[in-house]
Amino acid sequence: QSPAEVKSSANKPPPAFVPGQIRYRGGRWQEYPSAMASMLDEIRKRTSIDSGPEAQVVDLSSPELFKYPFLYLSGRYDFDLPEAAEIDRLRRHLTYGGFLLVDDGLGVKNEGFGLKARELIAKLFPREALEPLPNDHALFKSYYLIRSVGGRQSVSQELEGVRLGGFPPLVYCRNDLGGAWARRPDGGWVEGCSPGGEPQRKTAFQLGVNIVLYAMTGNYKQDLIHHPIIQRRLNQG
Repeated sequence: QSPAEVKSSANKPPPAFVPGQIRYRGGRWQEYPSAMASMLDEIRKRTSIDSGPEAQVVDLSSPELFKYPFLYLSGRYDFDLPEAAEIDRLRRHLTYGGFLLVDDGLGVKNEGFGLKARELIAKLFPREALEPLPNDHALFKSYYLIRSVGGRQSVSQELEGVRLGGFPPLVYCRNDLGGAWARRPDGGWVEGCSPGGEPQRKTAFQLGVNIVLYAMTGNYKQDLIHHPIIQRRLNQG
């Protein structure tokens, strides 16, 4: 690089969107190290969002937690629940505008990651239930019109969420989105998608884009002015 290029790089503002991936104890918190980088690449290709090249690893005890309005928690296996003070910090983050995507790589409610993740969510929001989002929820139309929930697997065609004042700051997917997003160093896919193959992977990326757009903009698509446009696109599909 020339001195001018180095100076230009140093003066360049940081990316507008950098997610934080939560590192937890007692489990495999990063099953697919390349998953978020692959997803962010798709966001840069498909939208005008200026995103960083990869997610930043963050601990719930770290003061850096609040730098990342979009958090990602994933895994397949059992893990240690955070300390009470860490849960309080995460609750505060989500209550005051943060967003958490919980990506279950196993998809079983009563064992492994799913069991612990649901325990964590119950501690985060003891008065709010984790419940399915309706099919007409704004998240399913914030960018793409989503008719099916993709992922490495197809365990459930529902997304679950916890609602606070109508906006879900937490969304839970059981289909292993990260497993569908992850690429090998040679550019190939780490995992196949079953039973739907590549269309299922495509939908996983589209859903990821929608979730990011929704988390960043809120439920603007519920505005009635969008409904005729959305209906026409549905009819054309």
